[in-house]
Amino acid sequence: MTRKQFSEMAERYRHELYSGVLPFWLDNSQDTQYGGYFTCLDRDGSVFDTDKFVWLQGREVWMFAMLYNKVEKNPRWLACALQGGEFLLKNGHDGNYDFYFSLTREGKPLVQPYNIFSNTFACMAFAQLAVATEDEKWADAARKTFDRILARRSNPKGIWAKGYPGTRPMKDFALPMIICNMALEIEPIISDKSLLDKTIEEALHEVFDVFYQPSIGVMVENLAPDGTLLDCFEGRKVNPGHDLEALWFMMNLGLRLGKPEIIKKSMDIALGVIEYGWDKEYGGIYYFMDRLGHPTQELEWDQKLWWVHLEAAICMIKGYQLTGNQKALDWFLRLDDYLWTHFKDPDYPEWFGYLNRRGEVLLPLKGGKWKGCFHVPRALYQIGNILQEIADSK
Repeated sequence: MTRKQFSEMAERYRHELYSGVLPFWLDNSQDTQYGGYFTCLDRDGSVFDTDKFVWLQGREVWMFAMLYNKVEKNPRWLACALQGGEFLLKNGHDGNYDFYFSLTREGKPLVQPYNIFSNTFACMAFAQLAVATEDEKWADAARKTFDRILARRSNPKGIWAKGYPGTRPMKDFALPMIICNMALEIEPIISDKSLLDKTIEEALHEVFDVFYQPSIGVMVENLAPDGTLLDCFEGRKVNPGHDLEALWFMMNLGLRLGKPEIIKKSMDIALGVIEYGWDKEYGGIYYFMDRLGHPTQELEWDQKLWWVHLEAAICMIKGYQLTGNQKALDWFLRLDDYLWTHFKDPDYPEWFGYLNRRGEVLLPLKGGKWKGCFHVPRALYQIGNILQEIADSK
């Protein structure tokens, strides 16, 4: 590809972000009466449910605060992030900085704080607000939330775990994966750098040395506490999208640590993962797979989800930028075509989230319980920037 082609592609991603996706969330998601955000938005942006899912609240605060910090001091972006942050800090946790899973529109708790990812995205949100405002209130909230994440990570669900204690204990891949990314997000407001370095080191070890299985070339989603494989539904589960998202986090850590060997290892694994997870018949990446080829317990196993393909695209273009691996660029171009022909809504802003195996739209919603203002804008931002940097380097 030529410099001009990379630059034109970068502009396509940036235009989609700043002219379509961000205005969609700014105009439709903000609750001007009670604060926070509506995430259950239909295809045209109309609200179809007013419950508020805490991890999506944190993600939207993070998104607009991050853009304010890194792109433009846009007062509308900061106002959006601040009102969401105030709602989250006031209503989102139990007083001990354990964050509920969901709230009513007014901010009353609906579901207990069983999901530690509510904590992780609140932590990232507060850290970005601390940078944006230089207000110690947000830095203090981020640090307190970070402390609770570290305290809970050996038993994330605590008293809310459904499993019977001791019969089949497991640890899951998602937590060390998220902690790797969160560590870089909160670095500016953490004074104890040794704690941060230790957290990063432990997460890297978990991803590469524990969850990654060289025999099949992918990470598994769940393991026994001692790191051994389990032959059960949860123990056989593979989520290629999680792997690819984690691997671009690993590349960022490789950059931060000045260790190109981490970047190369991440790129090599990523190429194996996408080959493993790609649907050879209909195209796209499977949602869930079984490492032994057995039927999965997830009935949605063959659906094609927005975030899986967006995170894969970030991974491939970032890997190409950092290593020059042509296979990564080839995969990115294949993903780019799939994304824009299947997930892009030709008539309304924002992107579809849920396709069937053949790539046809299953649900026309733009946001819900799991999809909010996060994966689409973050990917458009990341990919647009990387493509322009590649163009500028040529």
